[in-house]
Amino acid sequence: MNLKNPIDYAKAACETMIRMYPAKELPPVGRFHYHQGVFLSGMCKTAALCGESRYLDYTGEWLHSVFSPDGSEILHYDHADLDDIQPGILLYPLWDATGEDFYRTAMDTVMAQVPDIPRCECGGFYHKVRCTGQMWLDGLYMACPFIAEYGRRFERPELTELAMREILLMEKNNRDPETGLWYHAWDETRQQQWADPDTGCSREFWGRSMGWVPVAILDVMEQLAMGNTPGEKDKAAGNSGEPALQADSRYARLAHIVKDLLEALSRYQSAEGRWYQVVNKPGQPGNWLENSCSCLYAAAMARGVRRGVLDPSYLERARLAFAGVTGSLTWQGEDIQIGNVCIGTGVGDYDFYCARPVHVNDLHGVGAFLLMCAELQAALDEESKP
Repeated sequence: MNLKNPIDYAKAACETMIRMYPAKELPPVGRFHYHQGVFLSGMCKTAALCGESRYLDYTGEWLHSVFSPDGSEILHYDHADLDDIQPGILLYPLWDATGEDFYRTAMDTVMAQVPDIPRCECGGFYHKVRCTGQMWLDGLYMACPFIAEYGRRFERPELTELAMREILLMEKNNRDPETGLWYHAWDETRQQQWADPDTGCSREFWGRSMGWVPVAILDVMEQLAMGNTPGEKDKAAGNSGEPALQADSRYARLAHIVKDLLEALSRYQSAEGRWYQVVNKPGQPGNWLENSCSCLYAAAMARGVRRGVLDPSYLERARLAFAGVTGSLTWQGEDIQIGNVCIGTGVGDYDFYCARPVHVNDLHGVGAFLLMCAELQAALDEESKP
């Protein structure tokens, strides 16, 4: 295949998946879930760069298949589980593109879950309703971008504050001060087998879980930048009952978190560009180079450079990761094969993560790949401007 630029790879991935799945049959079929959500998020970002309206049409077809005709009901999902909030982020670009009332109603339908998310004693979200007292890194991506954008679009600054506080709690509870890396999960009850009895944290630094963190935070930062209007501080304080951070100080705080984590991760990038499944143990038996985390780190690095959060040298790291990932790909005719992607997983020890099966063209793996390609292309386009 004659692919020269990241956007070429993104389009190839989109076309491959369209050939594989009619929109209504994206797995898990009929369910409103983050697997489809992250893949279609990447497809929407690709459409924004290349102007391919078919990609938005495909996304819209899936959304119409998982809601009632008027958007007032999600047909199959787990209420108040963070994984089943994430696809709500797709509604914004589709509403912008079409103006259909369906998408506006569906936004409210998804938002109606948020007040029902169970909370830890510290105020953080349970990752799943059944996961009492547990905060997982994945949850930042699953909930915070949707909540923050809803808050910005519809003048609900208390929702932007809610997303901000979730990020700060996750940093407080999950960040390891020695390495700067973030543990996959935290259990405030200290009851889970994987939880350290002193800290409540899980024992390992799982690659993809950390990848969701800077991607999500950069999404929230974009909403802060777009919604930084006079009076926001006062409105947020009045609605939440707590003092609100000023928009510029919130933005700076999140920028520091992103920079700190990506600096920590950069120390573990392999010579060929990718990162390992268990990030900080590349030399240990059983560990392996994993593509989805590598894509998410590269996406965050490219976007961080564009937003001025990171030094421009990080764009070279993103390029190296892109080269490592694309060098691992295979093809079946015109169909791209994105392998070395860990399936969805819970929390465990080193052997558990290393033994996880891998899939080819897994939806969240392809989604992470699309996010990397889109963010790197955008950064390269910006770099080439006179």
